[in-house]
Amino acid sequence: MKLNLKQLLAEKIDLEAANPKLIFYKILPHFILEIMTKYFRLKIVGAENIPKKGAALIAPNHSGFAGFDVVLLSHHIQKVSQRTPRVLTHALWFITKGLSIPMNKMGFVEATTPNGIKFLKKKQLVVLFPEGEHGNFKPSNQAYKLQEFKRGFVRMAIKTGAPIIPCLIIGAEETHINITKLKLSKFLKGTVLPLPLNTIPLPAKWKIVFLKPIHLPYKPSKANDKELVHEIASDIREQMQRELSNIIKKRKHIFL
Repeated sequence: MKLNLKQLLAEKIDLEAANPKLIFYKILPHFILEIMTKYFRLKIVGAENIPKKGAALIAPNHSGFAGFDVVLLSHHIQKVSQRTPRVLTHALWFITKGLSIPMNKMGFVEATTPNGIKFLKKKQLVVLFPEGEHGNFKPSNQAYKLQEFKRGFVRMAIKTGAPIIPCLIIGAEETHINITKLKLSKFLKGTVLPLPLNTIPLPAKWKIVFLKPIHLPYKPSKANDKELVHEIASDIREQMQRELSNIIKKRKHIFL
């Protein structure tokens, strides 16, 4: 796991002259994520399906309560496409200025439909996890069983004409084990939290697979057709589940 800082800083940044904020927001996270990549022996498949320009909505499965899937996916999208994706993230990460500033610096924005549409109209890459927190907070006995998809990502794609790129993340389920999902409906309606078994990540092998883009041939007004939107979201979920199940069946080793 030998990492060379000179190779890591391909931008040829002079560390002595570097702005402290640049080190905190750019260099240090990049260095840590490269260490994580080596630790998980992460492999990327289908990178050619990420467009080099223009809008696209990347829709991954969500797993592993710690959120490693989010940061590693964002990091490798940037590496393979040379584009910084906008990752739509839970509102809790933006409740204070101390949290929101570093999140925004790393390309994370609050997960709202207007934010998604805004960045897609700017021809940017947007990442949205259709399962939401129910995906990464589900108990480990439901590993690789996709939870119900929220339909906002389909509406965003129809309204902007952006293709949807389904994405599969394998390995995060075994990296962090979750005992159960806690529902806090009495205190915060709709809020769920994990009950983890381990906080130190286990060295599972990771793979991120980008499937072929899905182009939706509908006028923007169709985004208000609830039945159509529900059907499209269900079809994409079924496709992702089939592909995910096939990969898991063929996987020979998890940790070796």
